[in-house]
Amino acid sequence: MIRFILLQNRQGKTRLAKYYVPLEESEKHKVEYEVHRLVVNRDPKFTNFVEFRTHKVIYRRYAGLFFSMCVDITDNELAYLECIHLFVEILDHFFSNVCELDLVFNFHKVYLILDEFILAGELQETSKKGERHSRCLSEFRRGDYLLAKDWATLDP
Repeated sequence: MIRFILLQNRQGKTRLAKYYVPLEESEKHKVEYEVHRLVVNRDPKFTNFVEFRTHKVIYRRYAGLFFSMCVDITDNELAYLECIHLFVEILDHFFSNVCELDLVFNFHKVYLILDEFILAGELQETSKKGERHSRCLSEFRRGDYLLAKDWATLDP
């Protein structure tokens, strides 16, 4: 299960934070600081998996952004590494070459896209070519922001 997802820049500013377990606000800030400290100074020759408290953090760096997920210690690291890559590919497709400013000014769209394939901390959709996925993205582009209940009624 995914505990949380963080998108942070090199300076430590959190651009997106999605928590799937309840945490106090002070604990969230502490977690964000600790995760940033873990991944930003890590040598690129090392793996993209690092132990964090009683869980593990899987991260990937794209340009100046770090995409980090905290998952259970027994979960498959490679599946979540691919999940991060899929998320970046979808963002890149949706925003036509995504950058940090797209995440800042269109955060509501980013959260909706994330909620499309991760539900309650579990990976739901892994195919970027899925028909349902492309329909939702085209609806986004047209400006028709569907509610989650409407997304569920789309034919798979």
